[in-house]
Amino acid sequence: MSAAAPPTSSPSPPPRPAKARLPRQRRRASGPAVALLARGEPWVWLTGGTLTVCLAMIVGLMLLVLYQGLVTFWPQPVVRMQLADGRTLMGEVTRREADRSQAPAAEAPAPPSQPTAAADPHRDLLRTGNFELTGAHFAWVDEADVKQRSQPRWALVVERVEWGRFYGLPLAILQDSQPLADARNLEGPAQEDACRQIYTLFEQYHQQARAQRQRVTDLETHQIGQLSRQLEESRLTIRQAELRFGLNSPQHQQAAAEAQALRAGIDKQLADLREEIQTLKAQNARVQLLLATADGRTKSLPLADVVRLYPANQLTLAGKLKVYLSRWWEFVSAWPREANSEGGVFPAIYGTVLMTLLMSIAVVPFGVMAALYLREYARGGWIVSLVRIAINNLAGVPSIVFGVFGLGFFCYIVGAGIDQLLFAAQLPNPTFGKGGLLWASLTLALLTLPVVIVATEEALAAVPRSMREGSYACGASKWQTVRRIVLPRAMPGIMTGAILAMARGAGEVAPLMLVGAAKLAPELPADAAFPFLHPQRSFMHLGFHIYDLGFQSQNSEAAKPMVFTTTLLLILLVALLNITAIRLRSRLRRRFVGNQF
Repeated sequence: MSAAAPPTSSPSPPPRPAKARLPRQRRRASGPAVALLARGEPWVWLTGGTLTVCLAMIVGLMLLVLYQGLVTFWPQPVVRMQLADGRTLMGEVTRREADRSQAPAAEAPAPPSQPTAAADPHRDLLRTGNFELTGAHFAWVDEADVKQRSQPRWALVVERVEWGRFYGLPLAILQDSQPLADARNLEGPAQEDACRQIYTLFEQYHQQARAQRQRVTDLETHQIGQLSRQLEESRLTIRQAELRFGLNSPQHQQAAAEAQALRAGIDKQLADLREEIQTLKAQNARVQLLLATADGRTKSLPLADVVRLYPANQLTLAGKLKVYLSRWWEFVSAWPREANSEGGVFPAIYGTVLMTLLMSIAVVPFGVMAALYLREYARGGWIVSLVRIAINNLAGVPSIVFGVFGLGFFCYIVGAGIDQLLFAAQLPNPTFGKGGLLWASLTLALLTLPVVIVATEEALAAVPRSMREGSYACGASKWQTVRRIVLPRAMPGIMTGAILAMARGAGEVAPLMLVGAAKLAPELPADAAFPFLHPQRSFMHLGFHIYDLGFQSQNSEAAKPMVFTTTLLLILLVALLNITAIRLRSRLRRRFVGNQF
């Protein structure tokens, strides 16, 4: 019997290899929004929209300054207001504001016995002038308090040398206290004819009175000033002889004798000039204009003290335009008056332009030479890296820090040393040991130096290396290559740095407050007297003038419109300087770029 065979079983299938788990792929969304995101177009829109907002803000600011600056000098009508408390005011409405405090409450209506406010309550800022009589230049008037409002036909606006504006009605014009034309105790057509005659006589006598006043100013400023300068020079000559040769030395005694003889002649000239000045002032005091204020008081004004007078409520468009242009001409050509709130800003324009030019002359050569050494001559290393880091850090230092440095280094160290060496006779009064045009220009040159260096380095780096190698292949030296090839091709970029430095330096104010800018400079920093340029003198600056008008003026409301006008003038001046530099850069680019090979 054979053994039974073991049961056979079908072979089991080989184990299936484990499936590799693939990472789950995200489902790709499709659509126009995803396509835009993939191309980055929303970010392009965002950056473009941000640029649009920035441009809109800049344009809006410029339009605000332009509007406020242009309308400042436009003549306004004169309004007379009779108030409920019995007062009568007269002047020009300069601003109107909504007066919410006068609006009636909805839940508590006013009783019928009380007067209700207007549907749109407001208050007016009235420029009343007449400061010597009222003690105020402006007054707020609520519309609800006005019983009657009128515009007198012969209301006069008088702009004066001192005390600000005066508003009044013509009564008479007097010569030696005798009336040449009189409108007192007259009514109707007779009063109208008398007022017209007063205005005609004023125009006739005013030109002569202003010419005599200008003559007095010239005598006091130029001729008496020149004689005083000669006396001061003689005193300094005596002091120098004393310091050099000793007191009571022959040289000292000779200088004293010469000064005594010079003083005798100058004293006689001064006496003659003062007599002429007194005569001119007495002649100017003979003719006066008698005006009546809104409240019935009278005021007599010498014609020489009147800068401009016009009947505001009778001006046609041509008359208003004449007054407007006259004010603009005075603004850009005359000296300031009334604590800088009126008059012109010519000294500030002069000082701003002169300081900017001196700053550019100082900063551009030094900045170009520094950038030329760093880019063309200096070997790369940690010292050059530290220098570049220092230059970049200087660009972020606050401007007032440069002002403190300029005051301490230039004024108190360099200037004091110059006084000890060259102007010892004038001590203890400093000559260069104080703020002045020179130190202000050098301080702003330090402030803008990083801008010029960085821009010049970029311009030098942009010159192709092949041009340098071609110059070397022709046998040129390093300096010849730099002078004839590199610098001319980099000149447009260098001019760009100079333009940026000029624009920044012209608008800086904080350093100038410490190193030379003044509220009112009695003399220009450059004139016709030898040595023509006086770098030790203080000067006026448009930026500092704006600060003074906005924050230091005693008549802030009258100065507020002048802030916009001066700002507009500063923007136009900086734009003019930049346009001049840009045109020069464009000519250089056309000259040198076309010659590249």
